Amino acid sequence: MNMDVNGDHREDSYLARATRYGHVVADHPDVQTSGRPTMLRAHDRIAGETVADKNPAFDSLKARLRLAGFDPAETGRRAVRRASTPSLARTPIAPKQWPLSGMFAVRRDRKRQPRSRWQTSAKIRRRILLVLLLAQTYLATAFMAEVLPYHGRKPMEIAILALFAILVAWISAGFWTAMAGLLVLARKHDRYSITATIQGDEPIDPQSRTAIIMPICNEDTTRVFAGMRATYESVARTGLLDRFDFFFLSDTSDPDTRIAERSAWLDVCRNTGGFGRIFYRLRRHRIKRKSGNVADFCRRWGKNYKYMVVLDADSVMSGSGLASLVRMMEANDDAGIIQTGPHASGRETLYARIQQFATHVYGPLFMAGMHYWQLGESHYWGHNAIIRVEPFMRYCSLGRLSGRGALSGEILSHDFVEAALMRRAGWSVWLAYDLPGSYEEMPPNLLDELSRDRRWCQGNLINSRLFFAQGLHAAHRAVFFTGIMAYVSAPLWFLFLVLSTANLAIHTLVEPEYFTAPSQLFPLWPEWHPDRAITLFTMTALLLFLPKIASIALLYIGRKSRDFGGPVKLALSMLGEMLFSMLLAPIRMLFHAQFVLTSLMGWKVVWKSPPRDDSQTPWSQALRRHGVHTLIG
Repeated sequence: MNMDVNGDHREDSYLARATRYGHVVADHPDVQTSGRPTMLRAHDRIAGETVADKNPAFDSLKARLRLAGFDPAETGRRAVRRASTPSLARTPIAPKQWPLSGMFAVRRDRKRQPRSRWQTSAKIRRRILLVLLLAQTYLATAFMAEVLPYHGRKPMEIAILALFAILVAWISAGFWTAMAGLLVLARKHDRYSITATIQGDEPIDPQSRTAIIMPICNEDTTRVFAGMRATYESVARTGLLDRFDFFFLSDTSDPDTRIAERSAWLDVCRNTGGFGRIFYRLRRHRIKRKSGNVADFCRRWGKNYKYMVVLDADSVMSGSGLASLVRMMEANDDAGIIQTGPHASGRETLYARIQQFATHVYGPLFMAGMHYWQLGESHYWGHNAIIRVEPFMRYCSLGRLSGRGALSGEILSHDFVEAALMRRAGWSVWLAYDLPGSYEEMPPNLLDELSRDRRWCQGNLINSRLFFAQGLHAAHRAVFFTGIMAYVSAPLWFLFLVLSTANLAIHTLVEPEYFTAPSQLFPLWPEWHPDRAITLFTMTALLLFLPKIASIALLYIGRKSRDFGGPVKLALSMLGEMLFSMLLAPIRMLFHAQFVLTSLMGWKVVWKSPPRDDSQTPWSQALRRHGVHTLIG
């Protein structure tokens, strides 16, 4: 724009500048209802106050300079523009086409190494897990067959037993994961823990630079920038700030939010002295959502960094935790991804506080158990994790799935796939289950959580097409399967309940059938065994609740119950959470069953940023969304 810092301007530049911000201010209610002329109202909105009619452009000048990336406060009459992004260092990244056949061989980029000790242990452990699952499923299904009147000899009973076996195997997997976690935490020693590979005070090579990246899209600007500022200041207190750069990667489409983000970036940089270390990038072409945003960063600046830490908009990490992640990467040159176990925090609604309690009390047990079975072939959840940039760029770029319909197009749950591709290329993926300093926020209410689950459901169902992709490790195929079962188990459970209810109705209302096969010599008497039914019920309750009781016991033994209000309050909180979970489980079942069906039918899902405030569910919305569920219940 043809304007100097004294405010001299030409009419054409004044109109051009106002037109540039017209899409921001012209439709604003304050602008529409004001009696001032259009251009003056535009300057009112830009300046944040009523401007003088004599020279309106001068009064909004400072605000406009800040929006453009200048800082007029530092240099008086000569404003200096602050670079919002570093210089480009482009690296070509081409997404690979599916299927995976012929893409590359395992470890083609690195010399093949002998099998590690942890790989041998992982193989043995997983075989033990498989034996435990099969044995427990067989025993439970045999008990169920004895409970049924005809002991599984009728078609409906066969269907009931098949569904029961699948569901028991599913909850048994969770049970044995928790028991493995109990073993790890009770021993207080894990020779394969990735955090045990460092002392915590090793120097970090200045050349091992790390980018902290936060993809955002139409988020609460104040919350997002405050979270990154807290992370930045925590890193600064470690004395290792020169090893890190921080990036806001914005896909925001709302014009007002874009301006707020730019202004917030300037404020954070000015208040922390972060110019040249905290960057802001607004992506104009929003393709592939978050995975596309991360790929865009890697394409532009990835070669400048050895590692990157991916954060969500609601993530916060401590400086010591980030430094530990870098040290782990330096100590384990075959590690491609190290995922932390984020602790839920920051919410005040009743629903969110119950979920936060569950993640703090039960979460460590399940995290340790997942690590026990997976070791270096673990999960990656897309945030609060450190990634080795070079192999990520080389092997983890995602192409579209061919075809039409619900299970084609973009890969939505990209994190599971990226972890599988990283391991396929010979790099290990670890879960740092015992690393502190990693935090995230939970949805404030049930409906917001279910809205998130709707997106995750479709993403996991799409990943089913990659289950048999060539070269993937069996552990990551299992990760795909568990992601799918997390939602497919809901319609299976619902169908099991329907068939069980129908079976009861038949035996209550219809005359028993004693001869079910041709030329049958002896009648088949329906039998009921209430004692075995009670045993089966007790065993199922044990699978569901023993992990929670074990988590509480660990806190008692470790004398950490005072962190939750003391032994009595901790026990009461556990009972309240159990009741809450039982009441919500059928609601989640119905929603998840609906999500699976609508995803397979090809219904479009809107992927948008979740709410970041503590919003409650009003009674009107509860009746509208849960009324049918109440009637079914």
